[in-house]
Amino acid sequence: MPRRKGYVPHGVIPAVLLPFDGDLAIDETSFRQHLRDVAATDGISAITLNAHSTEVASCTVDEQRRVLEVAQDEIGAIVPLINGIWADGSIEAARLARMATKGGASALLVFPPAPFTLGQSPQMAVAHFKRIADATDLPLIAFQYPLATGQGYPKDTLLKLVEEVPSIRAIKDWIGNVPHHEWHVRTLQSLPRPVNVLTTHSAWLFSSLVLGCNGLLSGSGSVITALQSAMFKAVQRNDLAEAKRLNDRIEPLMRAFYADPFVDMHNRMKQALVLLGHLPHAHVRPPLVKIEAAEVARIRQGLIEAGLLDGKTGRRAA
Repeated sequence: MPRRKGYVPHGVIPAVLLPFDGDLAIDETSFRQHLRDVAATDGISAITLNAHSTEVASCTVDEQRRVLEVAQDEIGAIVPLINGIWADGSIEAARLARMATKGGASALLVFPPAPFTLGQSPQMAVAHFKRIADATDLPLIAFQYPLATGQGYPKDTLLKLVEEVPSIRAIKDWIGNVPHHEWHVRTLQSLPRPVNVLTTHSAWLFSSLVLGCNGLLSGSGSVITALQSAMFKAVQRNDLAEAKRLNDRIEPLMRAFYADPFVDMHNRMKQALVLLGHLPHAHVRPPLVKIEAAEVARIRQGLIEAGLLDGKTGRRAA
């Protein structure tokens, strides 16, 4: 399926998980089913892959290409695909951008390069994005990390980026600071060429959406796609009572998914899909390790409180 020309990232965008088999190879059968499950949800605008949620840091370039191929084959005719660009160097990032463009992606999610943890300048950030933009005509989503990581873009840098790289059409906002997050929403979405703010503050999604984000992009959408879609719609129509009701269902799972250590969030989401009967196993690649039984129990309780799992039968709720 050819990419969606003119696609602008917006709305509800789940980031899918990547199942592995017992030998830690990609379980394509389970991945295809997972893609179909998520893509069938009413109200989503795209699906993201080759990102944190698919353990991209542990995937080879060939595996990333295959992930996109499988997704394109399975759901490319149903929903636009956003492909993550995870690379420490700009040349490799551009190479991945060309691969994703050729593979039919509709947009690219650009992760900040790891060397920025040692310090960055606006010139470095612009040069990185320009190298990628020169390699593709796809719209770009800048992944905005918390500033404390060193990989987040300060306000002046971000404004310079969107001014000098016109193909940046959205940010995935993980700034982790409410006033700064609100600045993103007010400033970027009001530019002459608006840049959509896609929140990934899943642990406080209701609060974030009420600030006016034009979308959300989240790995937890791999489990609670329908709840996120319903909440986004409720906030968009200013039905805050319904949005709060949905938030009360979502919150117990967010406590479970985003507990310490934070790096295990997608590990926990895989386990949730196993409990729901959507995946056969919750294998993860090292350095991640299988979560303990006590944590599995907390995830099960979160699913019950969210109304997704029947507490008596242990089966998926109707």
